[in-house]
Amino acid sequence: MSKTLDRGLQLLTLLADSGGKLTITEAATALGANRAAVYRLAATLEVHGLLRRAPDGRISLGFGALRLAGAVHPLLRQAATPVLRKLAEQVGATAHLTVADSGEALAVAVVEPSWTAYHVAYRVGSRHPLDRGAAGRAILLGKADAGSRDYIASEGELQAGAHGVAAPVRGAVGVEASVGVVALGEFDPAQIGPHVVAAAHEVSRLLA
Repeated sequence: MSKTLDRGLQLLTLLADSGGKLTITEAATALGANRAAVYRLAATLEVHGLLRRAPDGRISLGFGALRLAGAVHPLLRQAATPVLRKLAEQVGATAHLTVADSGEALAVAVVEPSWTAYHVAYRVGSRHPLDRGAAGRAILLGKADAGSRDYIASEGELQAGAHGVAAPVRGAVGVEASVGVVALGEFDPAQIGPHVVAAAHEVSRLLA
């Protein structure tokens, strides 16, 4: 393993998790590294657009990281779509894969059932707070690693009359996500939940 590359990735992760700008000294202290070494890493990452340096010397993630992140979403969509299609047909509700992105829940893949008279139209790119709706709260459940609950059910938290069930995608390194379904009108979470959990497990397997 390349120790230099590993330390550079640790620095990017630190900047992503900090949610703001850090000084070189603060970053070096957090990483347990030499200040000069972190300065050299920051300079290299800045050349590639993965890190930005403010006039006061503080560093933060660069816009190049957005380009890399944007390239991941099509890969997630490609992997999850067959699983979501099967889930949507099984339960007769719109199925979706949602990821945590900049503190929000972001829908990256959506499949609507083919045989229902009506269903919820859920747009790829839709965002909402992580603590509202089944999809976002399932992501938080996965982050908390609360093994006592397999899925989250919600009612009318994002749209009046909409019911949702979602399960966290656990075990996918670097991805905080959930698989869920949403429908207008009531359905039994105890009946739908196992299908959603099975789909989340399958997505996790594909992304592992």
